[in-house]
Amino acid sequence: MKIIIHNNVILLCLVTLITLSCQNESIESFFADSDQDGYYDTIDNCPLVLNPNQTDSNGDGIGDLCSDLDEDGIIDNQDNCSLVYNPNQEDNDNDGIGDNCDLVDFTSLPCIDGFAGDYPCDGYNLIGYLSIEDLSLDSENSNRRLNDIWGWTDPLTEDEYAIVGLSSHTSFVNITNPDNPILLGILPTASVNSIWRDIKVNNNHAYIVSEASNHGMQIFDLTRLRNIENIPSVFSEDIHFTDFGRAHNLVINEETNYAYAVGNQDPGRTFSRDPGHEGGLFNGGPIFLNIQNPKNPIIEGGFSEAGYCHDAQAVIYDGPDVDHIGKEIIIGSNAQHVDIVDVSDKSNPLLISTIFYDNIHYTHQGWLTEDHKYFIVGDELDELRDGIDTRSIILDLSDLDNPILHFDYYGPTPAIDHNGYITGNKFYLANYKAGLREIDITQIDSKVINESGFFDTHPESNGSGFSGAWSVYPFFESKNIIISDIQRGLFIVSKN
Repeated sequence: MKIIIHNNVILLCLVTLITLSCQNESIESFFADSDQDGYYDTIDNCPLVLNPNQTDSNGDGIGDLCSDLDEDGIIDNQDNCSLVYNPNQEDNDNDGIGDNCDLVDFTSLPCIDGFAGDYPCDGYNLIGYLSIEDLSLDSENSNRRLNDIWGWTDPLTEDEYAIVGLSSHTSFVNITNPDNPILLGILPTASVNSIWRDIKVNNNHAYIVSEASNHGMQIFDLTRLRNIENIPSVFSEDIHFTDFGRAHNLVINEETNYAYAVGNQDPGRTFSRDPGHEGGLFNGGPIFLNIQNPKNPIIEGGFSEAGYCHDAQAVIYDGPDVDHIGKEIIIGSNAQHVDIVDVSDKSNPLLISTIFYDNIHYTHQGWLTEDHKYFIVGDELDELRDGIDTRSIILDLSDLDNPILHFDYYGPTPAIDHNGYITGNKFYLANYKAGLREIDITQIDSKVINESGFFDTHPESNGSGFSGAWSVYPFFESKNIIISDIQRGLFIVSKN
C-alpha cells in the first residue's frame, strides 16, 4: 500500500501536538467535526453548519452559510440586504431587495391576460423601469425627452448597461439587476439641447453625436463605470471630437473599427441633393472615421454621391452575392432612397446601387438579416400620409448590383415605424405609439413574416403620431430588451 502524507497534514499534526501539550486538551475535542462535513471544527470556516465546499465568497474567513456581515441575525445568503442592518427584511415592492438597499421602488409586472399593469403586452414582462426624472439629476427641464438607446456589456464583469439618450444629456444605467436599475451618472450635451441624440459602442467606448449645433462627437470610456465613488455622478467626456458639428446619427462597423457619422448639416457647406437639407460635409453623406485608436478618431474621407444619409448599417458583406463577399459596405437609408456603397477603400468609395420603392415618403432606417440576404427598411411617414398600417419594406439583396423588392409587411396597427434591429430570426421594431413589436422572420424567403409578441409603452393609443418608443436594443446575452420611450423613460422587458 502506498501512503502519501501531505506537508499541510504534517504541519497540522505538529501544531496539534504543541497545542495539546500546552493546554492539556484531549485529542478527541481537537479533532471534533460538529457538523460532520469532513472539516475539523478548528479549521472549518462554518463549524456548526454542514458546508463541505467551504465556500467563502468575500474571503473574510467565515463561510457563506454562516456569514452575517451586517449582524442583523440573517445569514447573508438569505438576507435581502446583506450589507445594511435590516432584521425585519422589509421589501415593499417585493422585488427581493430590502427597502434599505433598494434604490428603485418598482414592482415587476408580468404579462397577464394581455396587460402588464397598464401596458398592453403579448409575451413580454416588464422587469425594470426608470422615468425621465429617474434618468436625470434635476427636474428643471420640463420639456426633457428621450431619444436613442444602446447597450454595453462589460467584458470583465459581464454587467449589462443601458446608455440612454435624452435631449439634454446621456444617462448611464447599470441594468444587471433589471428590477433595480442604477443610474450611475450622466454626460451633459456637448453644446445645446436637442431632441436628436445617437449613441453607438465600440471597444468599450461610447460614441455620441447629436443634431445640436456644434456638438461634434463625445467619446466616453465605459470602463470608468466599474468604479464610481459618488453615484450618480456628472461625467465629462474623455474626448470631444469637433472636426464636424452636427450629425443625425452614427454607424459603427465593429469588425473594422470604423465609424460613419451621417446626416451632417453644418451651415455654410455645399449641399447639392435632396431639397430640405441645408449644408453638410460630404453633402450630408457618411463621414469616414477611423476609430482603431478609440480616443483618437481620424477623418479618412466620406461619400457625397448619394447625398444626405439619415441612417445606415455598415458590415463586412457575407451574403449570397459572391462578387462582393468580403467587402465593407454601407447600406444607407437616405430619405428618398436606399443606397449600397462599397467603402472598402476609404479614399475611393463606390456606389454599388440605389433602390427606390413605391410610395416613398421618408426612407428612415433599416437592418440586414443575419445572412445578409434581406434588408428590412422603414419609411417614417407612409403611415401618416397614406393612412395605412405599419409598413416594413423587405428588399432582396441577393444581387447587390440589382436589388429588388421582395414584399411589404403590414403590422396590426397604424403606428409609425421608427428603428428596427434583427437578431437571429426575430425583427425587433420600435413602433412609436405601438411600442416594441417582435416579428418572426423565419419564413421570410416565402414572403411570410408574422408578429410574435409586443410590449406597448404607449397605452393611450396606437395611432400614427410621434410619441412612444423611439428605439430598442435587443442584443444583450441575457435576452433582456431595453426600450427608450420618448415621454415615459427607460423600459426593460423580457420574453415571457
